[in-house]
Amino acid sequence: MLAASRQFLKPRSGSRFFQSHYGAWIDGKEFNPPNAATYDVEDPARRTKLCTVLDADAAVVDKAVKSSRAAFESGSWSRMDVRDRAEILNEGARALRKRVPEFAEVESIQTGRAIREMNAQLGRLPEWLEYFAAMIRTHEGTCPPFKGNYVNYVKRVPLGVAGLITPWNHPMLIAIKKIAPALAAGNSIIVKPSEFAPITVLEFAKLMTEVGLPNGVFNCVAGQGGCGAALSGHSDLDMVDLTGGTPTGRKVHAAAGENLCTVLSELGGKAPMVVFNDADIDQAINGTVFGSFIATGQTCIAGTRLLVQEDIYDEFVARYVEKVKKIGIGDPQNPNTQMGPVINQGQLDKVREFCSLGVQEGGKLLCGGKQPDGLGAEISNGYYWEPTVIGDCTPDMRVVREEVFGPVIVAYSFKDEADAIAKANDSDFGLAASVWSKDIKRAHRVADRLDVGIVWLNDHHRNDPSSPWGGMKDSGVGRENGIEALHEYTQTRSVVVGFDDTPFDWFIEGDARYG
Repeated sequence: MLAASRQFLKPRSGSRFFQSHYGAWIDGKEFNPPNAATYDVEDPARRTKLCTVLDADAAVVDKAVKSSRAAFESGSWSRMDVRDRAEILNEGARALRKRVPEFAEVESIQTGRAIREMNAQLGRLPEWLEYFAAMIRTHEGTCPPFKGNYVNYVKRVPLGVAGLITPWNHPMLIAIKKIAPALAAGNSIIVKPSEFAPITVLEFAKLMTEVGLPNGVFNCVAGQGGCGAALSGHSDLDMVDLTGGTPTGRKVHAAAGENLCTVLSELGGKAPMVVFNDADIDQAINGTVFGSFIATGQTCIAGTRLLVQEDIYDEFVARYVEKVKKIGIGDPQNPNTQMGPVINQGQLDKVREFCSLGVQEGGKLLCGGKQPDGLGAEISNGYYWEPTVIGDCTPDMRVVREEVFGPVIVAYSFKDEADAIAKANDSDFGLAASVWSKDIKRAHRVADRLDVGIVWLNDHHRNDPSSPWGGMKDSGVGRENGIEALHEYTQTRSVVVGFDDTPFDWFIEGDARYG
């Protein structure tokens, strides 16, 4: 793959990207202002430079917002017939489907995610474009009852210009979850991908322009901290949609609130996986290990709290740990690799710190807790960490309460159903959870009591464009996916039509009825 002496990586698929440098994508073309600052994008498996990217500042962000506003006001997309709009989205889906192998390879390289994961994940992304294209073809307004001789029809219309801020852990998936409903609804958008993994989102902006999206409707700016702040606080946005950590979410809500801007946010999580003593043990182990360590644990819905009924706790956790120890760590581009590195040095340091803290707080290190040996010379310097399980934890420990965002799982027991519910809900977060039990009544009963936005029964980490996605408590505001997402990206216009021919004059002179 990549020798240490090479500056840039060329994917094995022979795709037409990487470029050695990426600018912003504004008004249908790449934009690189003279003498602008740039930053490097790194391959986390090798700690080598992939390319440089324009570090978009407030002036670049402002240019992108102005372009999106002009496109929205022109009506080239916002007032386009929904059938034509749907066809362009479908054309984008077809073009993306043809290029999934390229996009998956680049996603794997820039994030360190195993290629087998990225092929599976990106293979489904065209479905989001197709789903929302179909929705706007079939979605109908309403005609609520209105007293008197009136007809009241209600239409959903686009919000206007939306700023979409997306993270590095699922660059394309999370971006398309926002882009598809935003565009389907008729909005213009400015997407700000994470500075750690911007390449595929920038490429997708080009792709959508190539299939017929009008210039300015989809702009993309990548940059470090100042870029996101400039976008979320811009006075000419109608909406900000963020996926990120809860501390960032608070700042974005505050900045956007100054402009009375709608905010949709999907933030942190600390998902419990609740395993009852009547669960199918083999399937529960397979499913919970998947839920914990997919994406190297770097996902907001990762099952990071393993709650097991006390009479099977020892047996279950022992078997869970044995399964975890067999996870194959290696080169993300190797199709046999099951887990790659974390994204960067900062994340590696955070994972190391929480592993040490968990033991200091009284937890028992059952496996992992260190960087792996024997990875081979090419990736020996990567940001790798062994999948880690810390047992015998208690709900008051920081490693239990705070989001680590890495391959670190805490395990502890519960007595009965009431105790399971109490411990699962004992968290500031409320994004997702899973319940494992053969007793379907109990599974539904527990699901109904969990303070989270997403619950899986005897499964974990499943997603679909039609299924609402979002959290409660500190895990965010609003919902992605489904008709809820289309509603998030639209507002209602109520039109009241009178059809009574009876003359009306409220201020008629000398009418005793009004005097």
